[in-house]
Amino acid sequence: MIELKTPGEIEAMRATGQVVARALEAMRQVSAPGVSLLELDEAGRDVLREAGATSPFLGYHPNWAPSPFPGVVCASVNDAIVHGVPNASQLRDGDLVSLDFGAVLDGWCGDSAISFIVGEGSATDLTLIDATRQALEAGIAAATVGNTIGDIGHAVDAVARKNRLGNLADHGGHGIGREMHMEPFVPNQGRRGKGLPLTAGLTIAIEPMFIADGRSDYTYDDDGWTIRSTHGARAAHFEHTIAVTEDGPVILTAL
Repeated sequence: MIELKTPGEIEAMRATGQVVARALEAMRQVSAPGVSLLELDEAGRDVLREAGATSPFLGYHPNWAPSPFPGVVCASVNDAIVHGVPNASQLRDGDLVSLDFGAVLDGWCGDSAISFIVGEGSATDLTLIDATRQALEAGIAAATVGNTIGDIGHAVDAVARKNRLGNLADHGGHGIGREMHMEPFVPNQGRRGKGLPLTAGLTIAIEPMFIADGRSDYTYDDDGWTIRSTHGARAAHFEHTIAVTEDGPVILTAL
């Protein structure tokens, strides 16, 4: 079932989105060579505690996963695309880090992701990150009343094709509200004018995931969560929770 939110409910979701944005910035700020992924997870937990919020990730156990997710952040490094499990491994100079974080405040969920380089990054990595960010911006720009879910997917995929990047097409965004994952599925590929019409009050997460070598195949780590590019190519991931309104798309997870 697809839920439409009132203006007041959208503002409540914006409050949650601010917690998410602050946590991502806090984790980015502490990211440095020698810092472990568990330390990033703890920085995210600190923001949740300060805000009186909880994590929709911690203990999340979909039917395809072998065990509940053990952290509050998905921390994916280099060739890990998404769903990386925070562990004791330490960041190194030049690592490409993708952080996906969610929060629940007063019953409303928010979800967002960023990618960045620890220290000095290569031109290839910076191009990948920039293109993935551009794809998110293009998808958001397409999220207007009168357009369709297919228009969002088409806008995201157009950036991948222009930059010859792999596009993790069978993963994508989702509806969001009282639950983290709701209908509709928001694909990263699509046909213009096809799919669900976008209506004012719809709240969704848009999240492109691009792979540097142009391929889209992937494998799972032994933890059953971490999705990794099959050939070792680096990946980037960006996401925002947004609301479709009569005045255009509103980003709820930006500071």
